[in-house]
Amino acid sequence: MPDSTAGPHPDLLTITEAAEVLRAPVATLRYWRHLGTGPRSFRLGRRVLYRRDDLHAWIDARREHAGPTETRRPTADHS
Repeated sequence: MPDSTAGPHPDLLTITEAAEVLRAPVATLRYWRHLGTGPRSFRLGRRVLYRRDDLHAWIDARREHAGPTETRRPTADHS
């Protein structure tokens, strides 16, 4: 099976490939696109494409927006 990203524009991903990178269902990417909250995308003819750099920038922005995460879980009091 040929790698569809091995062509002249390897940084352009289909919605299916972008979903794999984000480990999210394709339907979620479509919903985010509808809401305007997902990673930057564009149409080329009938296809929705994502730039790999835009996916990683979106991930980084989400991580920065979330702030630091708690590394310890609270313990239950079993007194």
